[in-house]
Amino acid sequence: MSRVIVCGSLNMDVVVQSVRRPRPGETMLGAEVVFLPGGKGLNQAIAAARLGQPTSMFGAVGDDAFGERLRGFLADNDVDTLGLHVVPGQASGLALIQVAEGDNAITVASGANQFFRETMVSTEPHSNEVWVAQLETPLEATGIVMHKVRKAGACTVLNMAPFQPCPATLLESVDVAVLNEIELAQATDMAISAASPVSTIVEACHKLRTSGARAVVATLGPRGAVVVTAESATPIAGAKAEVVDTTGAGDCFVGALAARLATGVAIVEAARYANAAAACSVERLGAAPSMPTAKDVAARLTSA
Repeated sequence: MSRVIVCGSLNMDVVVQSVRRPRPGETMLGAEVVFLPGGKGLNQAIAAARLGQPTSMFGAVGDDAFGERLRGFLADNDVDTLGLHVVPGQASGLALIQVAEGDNAITVASGANQFFRETMVSTEPHSNEVWVAQLETPLEATGIVMHKVRKAGACTVLNMAPFQPCPATLLESVDVAVLNEIELAQATDMAISAASPVSTIVEACHKLRTSGARAVVATLGPRGAVVVTAESATPIAGAKAEVVDTTGAGDCFVGALAARLATGVAIVEAARYANAAAACSVERLGAAPSMPTAKDVAARLTSA
């Protein structure tokens, strides 16, 4: 069975739940708080592993209690953590996540994540693997790793979040770029919103493809997703869900997509599966803890 290898960020998520978000300068009482493992890289690794795919992770944590807890959480979920590096004197990444009315707002303190380097990736890539990266770790290191992986013939998946301009050399190393409508607008300088017609989303995806990515998957929340390749543009209908917390839904999609690609299925089929997995994840609180199992996703696809 092919392996998923994730290079990316690890954060401790401080999740604050309230009935609404406070206005600037306002203090609200009555909120609830929980500490949960997160970070885009960790979330995506957990998603792939819980779906039964052998998964490894490369990343950096601090030499603090949060770093120890993040490493333990990955190991408890059968993710190979031999590629995790502890950065002396640095705090682990931390994300403050405010959840209100089923939506979230996130502020990230990168901590040890900003010290991730390509030299930390000791494993040689193989052509049957799927490698995943995001933009929460240094761009230069990510670009070097993805270029090496693509050259070896492995499949590369880049989650272009949180968005920052990517050099052409990085995009040219990407087999599948995954991003939401906000990130797609930022990447293409096009006016795109959650209500934009599919034709506009497809146009933007094709524009991004001309920058180097071989395929583009736009995730659209409750509207589903759109998969755009050189040959076709395929909309994927949204899956019904009782939304509790959308934190990590995009990461769930990416991890599930990578897991299915690693089994050899075509990208459209993999995206349909990932869409169902993301729908499962929003029905639970938190990011990594909300990632579904293969049984959960199978039940969702059966009931669709």
